[in-house]
Amino acid sequence: MSAGDGDDGVRVGGDDERGDRAYHAFWADEVADRVEARDPEEPVVVKGGVSPSGVPHAGHVNEALRGYYVASVLRERDHDVRQVFTSDDRDPLRSIPYRLMTLDGEYVERDGFDVGALGRNLGRPLTDVPDPLGCCDSFGAHQTALLRQAVDAVGVPVDFYSATALYEDGAFADVAADLLARPAEVRALLAEFQDSVDADGDYWPFRPRCESCGIVTGGVRSFDADTRTVRYVCEDIEAGDRTIEGCGHEGVADLTEGKLPWRFEWPAQWAHFRVDFEPFGKDHAEGSWPSGQEIARDLLDVEPPEPLVYEWFTLDGAALSSSSGNVITAGELLELVESDALRYFFAKEPRKQRDLAVASLDGLVDEFDRFERAYFRGVDAADPDQGAAGADPATAERAYPYVLDPRRVPAAATSAADDPGTVDATLDRVAAADPDPADFGRLRAFLEGVFRERVRVPYRFAAVLGMTERADVREEIARREGHLPDDAPAWAVDLALDRVDHARAWADRTGNRFDYRVERGALPDVDVDGDVAAALAEVASVVANGGDGEAVQGELYEAADRHGVEAADVFEAGYRLFFGDDEGPRLGPFLADLDREFVVARLRRER
Repeated sequence: MSAGDGDDGVRVGGDDERGDRAYHAFWADEVADRVEARDPEEPVVVKGGVSPSGVPHAGHVNEALRGYYVASVLRERDHDVRQVFTSDDRDPLRSIPYRLMTLDGEYVERDGFDVGALGRNLGRPLTDVPDPLGCCDSFGAHQTALLRQAVDAVGVPVDFYSATALYEDGAFADVAADLLARPAEVRALLAEFQDSVDADGDYWPFRPRCESCGIVTGGVRSFDADTRTVRYVCEDIEAGDRTIEGCGHEGVADLTEGKLPWRFEWPAQWAHFRVDFEPFGKDHAEGSWPSGQEIARDLLDVEPPEPLVYEWFTLDGAALSSSSGNVITAGELLELVESDALRYFFAKEPRKQRDLAVASLDGLVDEFDRFERAYFRGVDAADPDQGAAGADPATAERAYPYVLDPRRVPAAATSAADDPGTVDATLDRVAAADPDPADFGRLRAFLEGVFRERVRVPYRFAAVLGMTERADVREEIARREGHLPDDAPAWAVDLALDRVDHARAWADRTGNRFDYRVERGALPDVDVDGDVAAALAEVASVVANGGDGEAVQGELYEAADRHGVEAADVFEAGYRLFFGDDEGPRLGPFLADLDREFVVARLRRER
């Protein structure tokens, strides 16, 4: 079955085939159906957004990539799509971050920045807080720059908006004025969702920024519809378990000098951008989404967007949290895995919770490789029990062209196409999220033709190759072990070996059994007595016969026993031969992972 054919041989992708199971194997197709059912105006608007209060971690690209996949499906269906992303940077600073990050991706711990200065700015809008690292106009601008870097890193072109700029431009002023003019209706509706709001109380849906102390306060007393201003008293605000004291100032603010509470700001964003689809985490699904729908429909006369609720993923078994420091950024992950593999993680079923364990990233890359093979070969891409996006060929057929990062396709590969200029232009338009509908057909044709020759070196084997710095040795070993076909084009070899540096960085970060450097130069000058040498020679025979790691480990002990020497002496000789040191990883599995010819020759002290 070719990459573009469904189970019944029907080419997927046309309007008349959307009932076919293969067409809907990818979750983004089902979402796109629901968006189309709204009969949206063009351009269709896909939105995401986050509050940039802490280091933007990998979880923050969830909405960008989930939105991107739905946007890509809609573009392939000949819709004009606009993907927007908001940095909700008028939110008040509610706590001091556990750590910060420079724009170069370096973490800065609390002893490296002025914690007191941030503490004195609690309650103020993020864009009013001075940048503690001193490189941007404000803390909010700094965090937003990091957020943009993260979205760019995973290859999602979006129209980025600062909430502060939107407020200053009056984007939400009409909505705010409309809501403030109907306080009784607002209170009655919100009282159904928020216990702290009394339908007969004095709640006002606006948070002015105090002109005296600068905090975002809640003390609105009245609204003047003619001047579109609120009168307020600066009151205490609650930030988690902390109370930020108001200064008691009595003042007047217009509707650009403050912000809507989130339950109202979110529907205001839908109205302003005319949003058709927005993915969001389950925290919103259980909180502001139910009230947002009613606010949109009953108060703003706006249809809320088509939703997609995604489950959070954990990092090493714990929640991603900037406040606790349990974070990993998209940039850090892209040092460890190729962007295609990371994009694949976000193509998996969004309603299933998963753990992103750094120590087990090899498993994620293995899943991606099976998923990719399914696209080209039509074989099972993964064990269905793993819940992988590539559980069957139909899923891979639909999703792989969206998952593949068009920026990483080697120029030498496109040069091998029949019409390189057209392929280059197609990849450029897809990467820029400005494709013609026909571009997806051209992309699939290129993938099924020239790109079919791509090669992937297994990730753990790539980590083994990373034990040597020499590129020629890496290639030689990969060829000898059968991971680089003799007829593979040069671009495919380069693409395959690009994985080595990622796997090397993974070994360095985790300190796993691949985090060693093998002495591959001249035979080390190691004094090995006759009995130890004989034992090592017998271990070499087990390796030569294809023994696995446990078999080699057992033979190290048994050969020592047969020759009447201490096992420790055999292990020490092995460590000195391979590492130039007297200790190292568990030796048997390590030697079984290395290229067999080299290990056998070294154990026999031939080279």
